[in-house]
Amino acid sequence: MAREFPEWIRRRWGSGESFAQTKAQLHDLGLHTVCQSARCPNQGECWARGTATFLILGSVCSRNCHFCSVATGKPGSVDADEPARVAEAVNRLGLRHAVVTSVTRDDLADGGAAHFAAVVNAIRAKNPGTTVEVLTPDFQGDAAAIGAVIDAGVDVFAHNIETVKRLYPEVRSPEANYERSLGVLKTAADYGGCVVKSGLMVGLGETPDEVRAALSDLLGAGCTAVSIGQYLRPGKAQREVAEFVTPEQFAAYEKLAYDLGFEYAVAGPFVRSSYHAEEALNAETRRAHGS
Repeated sequence: MAREFPEWIRRRWGSGESFAQTKAQLHDLGLHTVCQSARCPNQGECWARGTATFLILGSVCSRNCHFCSVATGKPGSVDADEPARVAEAVNRLGLRHAVVTSVTRDDLADGGAAHFAAVVNAIRAKNPGTTVEVLTPDFQGDAAAIGAVIDAGVDVFAHNIETVKRLYPEVRSPEANYERSLGVLKTAADYGGCVVKSGLMVGLGETPDEVRAALSDLLGAGCTAVSIGQYLRPGKAQREVAEFVTPEQFAAYEKLAYDLGFEYAVAGPFVRSSYHAEEALNAETRRAHGS
């Protein structure tokens, strides 16, 4: 049974000249964004601010998670020109912080790690003052693939656990594994040289105690930044919302994350891993929370 949206979930759609310009630039360069493919509720605001999260390695995912609206099936060939086009988009949009994510590509030997690295290198070459954040799939736990991405010079390495351990088999694709995702973060943290970040959705049927346990697991894996947002059903084919978490509970989760020891934490109904992502690098933001 579908739940009625509370007032704090309602959001206006984006419009205006900046929104139109962002849309036109992305279309002109033939780029995919997670904003569109995942039907992100923040698309209007972000595009109006002239920013977007790039979705590389195509728009078809080799996995089928029950919360995600990205198309699933047999992915196409890797686009060798995509890194240059992403770098050009970063330049045209004047991004100070670029966020790059991808579909999962279990069909590729390295899970697409070399392509991630090529995109990061292209962004850095054309936009030397821009910081770069990647939000990667699990690369099936391949440490060499994780290292190859970090070696390209990322400022933030993110991999989302998405939900609490108990709900993993219900929410994620069968190929995903909670412990493996923690292992990805641990590998990145041990590798060093960048902020390690993760994110999870609430409102899927988890309990506050389970959220606390997940946060503790992330800390144990070396994760220092975390985002917590409301799961919103993107379409009828995806899992229904179990609960709309109140703003007060989100504030409690954010405080809990800082109390547990995260250097950066943000929680709220519309928070997503890439939403205002540059704040995780802002030392003043961290200091403001007493870290």
